[in-house]
This record gives sequence, structure tokens and C-alpha cells, in this order.
Amino acid sequence: MRIPRIHLSLPLTVGATVPLDGAAFNHAVRVLRLKPGAPLLLFNGAGGAFAATLADIGKREALARVTEALPGEVESPLRVVLAQGVSRGEKMDYTLQKAVELGVAAIQPLFTERGGATLSGERLDRKVQHWRGIAIGACEQCGRNRLPEVRTPLTLTAWLGQPTAPGLRLLLDPLAQQGLRGLEPPTGTVTLLIGSEGGLSPAEIAQAMTAGFTGVRLGPRILRTETAGVAALAAMQALWGDWM
Repeated sequence: MRIPRIHLSLPLTVGATVPLDGAAFNHAVRVLRLKPGAPLLLFNGAGGAFAATLADIGKREALARVTEALPGEVESPLRVVLAQGVSRGEKMDYTLQKAVELGVAAIQPLFTERGGATLSGERLDRKVQHWRGIAIGACEQCGRNRLPEVRTPLTLTAWLGQPTAPGLRLLLDPLAQQGLRGLEPPTGTVTLLIGSEGGLSPAEIAQAMTAGFTGVRLGPRILRTETAGVAALAAMQALWGDWM
């Protein structure tokens, strides 16, 4: 059986005994039915993983003893910030999960003209926490020890008005004349902008171009919003990242 990987939002050091939080307790004890002495892999999202053993189990809590710091990271050398138009329902969850698996460094959800998704207040806070939970689960599954940042959603206009990381700025546009292969390999951050259902409006595309984005297309077929980011990230990892 594969050793369970568990994220804990607290410092991890060899020799420490740490409590499992509610989600970790539920997964390890109630779902996997692990017993004291079972091996675990722990990480806190800041880099590095630790071998541990399940030390004690109560009715509502459990403790793990950290035994060893483990070497190695699986982070991509290609830093990509995915600026993704918010889509409805499980489509956004899918995009977030697969983007994390594909090595994205950060995700900026965006409210766009054609997105149809409107969130604010407590509903927005709950949705962001849900998305961050999706990112944690994806890291647990794929072996990443560094949590990608899931940023607070902004309107496209507000986001374009902020300073962005220097580097290549790409806008996925099915009407663009060039593809990824026609670009020089990036030396800094790649910021990838993708619209929600219905794509970006002509005004939004023009606004992004004015902000320094370059339009690119992936191929002759128009992809759904939940597919586009995943396909673009896979292509960039193959061209410029750590896919062989």
C-alpha cells in the first residue's frame, strides 16, 4: 500500500510529535483506517517532506511522530501563473486540480464578462477556501511539497491594473496566428490568461493586449475553459519545463 501523504499547516521538525488536523484525521483514521505505528509522509507546503509514524489515536484526534527529513523536490523549473476565468460548478475544481498536478506556481481566479459567476462576501471566502483545499489534495496526490498560491479572485480589469511578475505574458486566443512553438523559451515567469465559458470578450482581449499580453493558439480546435489551461500547461511543460 502506498504510504499516505498528508498536509499539515504547522512547522515540521524531526523528533516532533504533531497533531493531525480535522481533515487529516478523517482521511487517515476514518477513511484509510490506519492504526498506531502506520507510516505517513507529512509536508506543510513550504518545501520538503518528512517521514512519520502514527503515534496515538483518540476518538477525535491523532498524533504523528516525525522521524526523518526526506530529500528531493518535484517542482517544475518553469514558473507559471495561471490567470483563469472563473467557471461554474466542478469545472473550476477540475482546472485547479489538474493545474496543480501540472506544476503551476500560482493561480489567479478572475471574474470576466462572460463568466456568469458572481461571488462576494462569505460565499466568496468559502469558495476560495474550497479551492485551496482542492490544491492541497492535488499536492498530496501528485507528490508536490510546495503549495501553489490560490489567490483571492479579482475582476479582469482590476487584475490587469496591478503590477505583474516580469516575464512572458500569454493570452490563449483561438484566433491568434502563432502557437507556443513560435515563441522563444521564457527566462522568467510565464503568466497565462484564459477566459471562462464563452471566452474573453473582444474588449477584454484588447485590454489584455494593451497590458502586454501576446495571443497564442494551441491548435485548430476550440477548447473548453476547463480543458484549455490544462492543455496549455502540459504543452509548456513539454516545451520548456520538466516533461521529457
